[in-house]
Amino acid sequence: MAEEVKPTPPDAGSNQASAPDEARDANSSSLPSADSEKDAILEEAKARVLAAKEAAQKAGAGAPKAPVKKKEEGPKPIDASNHPLVKKLKAKFDEAVIEATEFLGQLSIRIDRSRIVEVCNALKNDSETPFNYLSDLTCAHYPDQREAPFEVIYNLYSITANERVRLKVATNGEGVDSVTGVWPSADWPEREVYDLFGVVFRNHPDLRRILLPPDWEGHPLRKDYALEFVENRWTENHLPEFTEVQKEQLEQRRAYGLEILSVPQEREVREIFKSGKEVMPKDK
Repeated sequence: MAEEVKPTPPDAGSNQASAPDEARDANSSSLPSADSEKDAILEEAKARVLAAKEAAQKAGAGAPKAPVKKKEEGPKPIDASNHPLVKKLKAKFDEAVIEATEFLGQLSIRIDRSRIVEVCNALKNDSETPFNYLSDLTCAHYPDQREAPFEVIYNLYSITANERVRLKVATNGEGVDSVTGVWPSADWPEREVYDLFGVVFRNHPDLRRILLPPDWEGHPLRKDYALEFVENRWTENHLPEFTEVQKEQLEQRRAYGLEILSVPQEREVREIFKSGKEVMPKDK
């Protein structure tokens, strides 16, 4: 006869092990988590900030706003009639000195156009401050000044006295006398002004264009000169002709900011178009 198998009672050790786990779970569920504590702290801080803003708005509702501080004006040119160098020139050339101003320590003297060579000679041979170095010669264009729209500017420097002065001469299409006899270094700067502004320098030893081709039309640094590429007689004579399609392609490629068509290598670009090659295959 088979022996009856009795069910074994649960292990006492397992009951003892599960009891502490249950107790721990019960205790952990009764305590707030770390995340909930952080959320509570953040909400409390937000409430304090909001309350402070509302209190500040209520307190300042009736108070007038602070006046806006005006922007300080920058320095302006001042009259330099009493400058020692200006007095010396006025005593020698009288009405040839039209105006003298000083801006941030820089002295500028406006000279009559017909006396510029005399004044330059006097400044170069001055015993106290000999301006023996022509550091720059340039020009400015003021189209609104129709009687004399161009202003030739001479920046002089005295090496021995460490002094600087700027001379200005207003001129028109008649031009101005060259100062190459005073400073030979004025040769190329005067040619550059002639090339880019169209100001004629009388008695210049070799007055011709220095940057642009000899048969170029117009003067690019004038304010009334077109900024974009223009067709003129020089381009007609020296560059292959563009078809309407090529002109449209050129305008479209420039609109994309491609530097290859924004620089003076127009001849190379036209040859590329003429040969049927693609400038930018990916630009489609």
